[in-house]
Amino acid sequence: MTGLPADFHPSLSVVIPVHDEEANIVPLLDEVDAALGTLPGGYEVVVVDDASRDTTVAVLQRAIATHPHLRVLRHGRNHGQSAALLTGVRGARAEWVATLDGDGQNDPADIQRLWAMATGTPGRLLMVAGHRRKRRDNWFRRASSWIANGVRSRLLGDSTPDTGCGLKLFPRALFLELPHFDHYHRFLPALVQQAGGTVVSVEVGHRPRAHGRSHYGIHNRLWVGLVDLVGVLWLKRRAARGRPEVTEVSGEPNER
Repeated sequence: MTGLPADFHPSLSVVIPVHDEEANIVPLLDEVDAALGTLPGGYEVVVVDDASRDTTVAVLQRAIATHPHLRVLRHGRNHGQSAALLTGVRGARAEWVATLDGDGQNDPADIQRLWAMATGTPGRLLMVAGHRRKRRDNWFRRASSWIANGVRSRLLGDSTPDTGCGLKLFPRALFLELPHFDHYHRFLPALVQQAGGTVVSVEVGHRPRAHGRSHYGIHNRLWVGLVDLVGVLWLKRRAARGRPEVTEVSGEPNER
């Protein structure tokens, strides 16, 4: 589903994975339009519905008529946030991609700051990651994120204080070169650095969830994250030798 012409190629694609966010998604779309209305080259919003069980898809279908930058992709069954993120980036038409959580806790107004930093350093493989210094979550989510961030940072050395923040901006081509697996979205900074890229953290706002409930608990946030960490450590060890230095050989031998 789309409200955009097929030949539209914007400067920025905003990818938003959603699952059961019927009350949050339209206010979030309104904020994205308000934040990016003056972006040079234009933008699109790619919402990926990960098989919602509520009326999220029907809400998005109606929103296409009032949000001309909106495109909607849908999974036939639930695959999780990482899969929805990958679907959105694959479907994006811009060279640069920004991501937002669908619960409305990220502030779309911060995208412009990330965009200015990313485009101000041309030629670099750069990811700009949001840092929610003042979290607006309950004590359990704050505590589990603090533990996970501390353990991950100690073991992976990614120097990123808040990899769980859904607000990020990166080149589409860089993202598609990364290894993709379930829950990989929690380790994007480490994977970008492993691929030779640079990660810069920028403090961003964070807001309480206005409607609905979090889809993460102790099983699929803390324990699963620690198991996935072992896999990322394995990937990092396998890539420890780095990329080989490559030169192109000419057709004429260099004879002395």
